[in-house]
Amino acid sequence: MINAVGREIPERIRGYAEAIPFAGAFATNPSMRRQAPAVKKIRPGESKLLGSLEEAFAKIPVTNGMTLSFHHHFRNGDKLVNMVLDIAARLGLRDLKIALSSVFPVHAPMIGHMKTGVVTALDTNYMSGPVAQAVSRGILENAVVLRTHGGRARAIECGQLTIDVAFIAAPAADDYGNLNGVQGPAACGSLGYAFPDAEFAAHVVAVTDYLADYPLSPAAIEQTKVDYVVKVDQVGDPAGIVSGTTKITKDPVGLKIAAGAAQVINAAGLIQNGFSFQTGAGGASLATAHFVRRIMEEQNISGSFVLGGITGYMVEMLECGLFKKLLDVQGFDLAAVRSIAANPNHREISAGFYASPFNNGCAVNKLDAVILGATEIDIDFNVNVATGSDGVIMGGSGGHADAAAGAKVAIVAANLLRGRLPIIVDKVHTVTTPGETIDVLVTERGIAVNPARTDLQEKLASAGLPVKDIHELKLLAEAIAGVPDQLITGDKVIAVVEYRDGTVIDVIRQVEA
Repeated sequence: MINAVGREIPERIRGYAEAIPFAGAFATNPSMRRQAPAVKKIRPGESKLLGSLEEAFAKIPVTNGMTLSFHHHFRNGDKLVNMVLDIAARLGLRDLKIALSSVFPVHAPMIGHMKTGVVTALDTNYMSGPVAQAVSRGILENAVVLRTHGGRARAIECGQLTIDVAFIAAPAADDYGNLNGVQGPAACGSLGYAFPDAEFAAHVVAVTDYLADYPLSPAAIEQTKVDYVVKVDQVGDPAGIVSGTTKITKDPVGLKIAAGAAQVINAAGLIQNGFSFQTGAGGASLATAHFVRRIMEEQNISGSFVLGGITGYMVEMLECGLFKKLLDVQGFDLAAVRSIAANPNHREISAGFYASPFNNGCAVNKLDAVILGATEIDIDFNVNVATGSDGVIMGGSGGHADAAAGAKVAIVAANLLRGRLPIIVDKVHTVTTPGETIDVLVTERGIAVNPARTDLQEKLASAGLPVKDIHELKLLAEAIAGVPDQLITGDKVIAVVEYRDGTVIDVIRQVEA
């Protein structure tokens, strides 16, 4: 099957249900209903508080072949996934599917459980580190499913991803299952990615290292959704939240790109009262926010909201009155954690509210501009953020494809060369975000506009920005670094890349072991 971005999709993929080819960013309409967990009751006087995770395994009970879910708000400081999988191994469980919203280097012990058959399937939105490398080399027989953040919420709500047990790492909890992420020694901020799991899983186990008096307030996840509460010594290390730079870059090339991206937003006429914005936590993305801030201050602009993963720099812009609200699905640093606990204009949102394409309107639909990264972009503006130049998985869409689809202007800001290789290619190795939703590429050597956006082309050219054809930028990069060799992979499909609507936009094949 050939999909709408020209990728060949196998009709049968091991461990994956029916593959429906991607047909376009807005081509698929929902034809299902939201699922619902079984109705339960608890009598007066019954306790939800258990003495150990092992007791939770026995109470549910957790059995072979189940799907266990986890969230990634602790990022590289997570401790719960490894804890749960070690117990599963000791109990002799097999064939578990792990639905973890993102995988980080801290989850390397999962590889051992894959080798022994404890874990045989993985469903995630992002992967980096040893697990991603092992998957790329074929450690699993079943293909991993790579979703978007909004796509995961949709899949859970609509029953495509059914969860038997959701283990929710809760920085604070009471004995009846009220949870939040803003109190306790391991406070991580928003718990937005855990909301769909808590809402739709068959069983929900809250795991905390800070047990507060009842009733816990505020309660991000309420007692009505939680079956059991378990206290452990340490559920996560908040220092691991800051995995990656959260400071403005000082690199001159990065600053030039960031300044160009801000100029694009301004020339597009988006920086006006009510402006809305999303950017990542990387140094160049934060630098773009810095240049946007300058323009807003010069023009006395008051924006409406900043969306997505929130950093201290966004908190500062809120506190300075440049934006009225922060909509926070995940904290990227400890300043964001402190802010969401104290400021009512810093709002915690769910992954579905953030980016699910199948509800009555997600927040990305209200974005004016988003700044995105890329490992590769091709001449059709398709973007790869999943695999590196060696074909190994080193990321995933996360909110990339979601925000690109929703924003009025989606900007990829990237160096023309990445690791001495041209970023612009004829065809990206892996399509994660379709070119129809990418509007502008900003590099240090020029700006390319998607031919479908003639309106933007005219505005940017009129503003005197260095607009070039993407083919011209590609040739310029190749003149500097040469044409990269074509990557050869094996036949085995090791990952399915789903678009946010559940269709298959690409597959990733095994690299050499």
